[in-house]
Amino acid sequence: MTEIKPTETRPPEARAFEARAFEARAFEARAFEAKPTQTMPPETQPPVDERLAAIDAYVRRVHGAQDQLIQTLHVAQDVYGYLFDDVLMHVARALRLPPSMVYGVATFYHLFHFEPPGEHVATVCTGTACFVKGADAIAAKLSSAFEVPIGQTTPDRRLTLGSARCLGSCGLAPVVVLDGQVHGHMDPVKALSEVTAALAATAREVTAAGAGGASEPAAVR
Repeated sequence: MTEIKPTETRPPEARAFEARAFEARAFEARAFEAKPTQTMPPETQPPVDERLAAIDAYVRRVHGAQDQLIQTLHVAQDVYGYLFDDVLMHVARALRLPPSMVYGVATFYHLFHFEPPGEHVATVCTGTACFVKGADAIAAKLSSAFEVPIGQTTPDRRLTLGSARCLGSCGLAPVVVLDGQVHGHMDPVKALSEVTAALAATAREVTAAGAGGASEPAAVR
């Protein structure tokens, strides 16, 4: 008798939510086990104490208001360049919020990063409006052209390629956000052209400054 295996009928959004909930619970467990630390990200950045002080100063300015969580995370990312466990735990303590809530909010919004981003950041919207108009093809084109998986950064750290569930610009679908600028009505060729141009412009600036020697991504060479 052939065994019938159950099939996954939940939509991708439900599976993604469940995965994030599991990660949030795991983060909560780490928060209770961990002692307050000041893990030092890259040595080239300012001392950790000064950056934590900047976060604390903002929390004091808003009187510890818990509804300022998202803005506090923005402040933390501005001073560190990205978010990581220790800084999320610090925010949770500062705002007196459950660590799982802070983690859940930080991982929900595409604007928050958990590793140092590349010199340029391209984010492809994969929300419903963009998806039905070919967002997957755009993401695949960029991933192939620059030899970088979605959600990762090229080895030379010149480009971070990401995706977002929704960027709130459905009327411009499909959308790509490149270095903070929204590019609407994209297609694979247009998106590749925009990103290639941004990388090439930076390369020219470096060459003009006499630095030279920077390696080019596959699509720029």
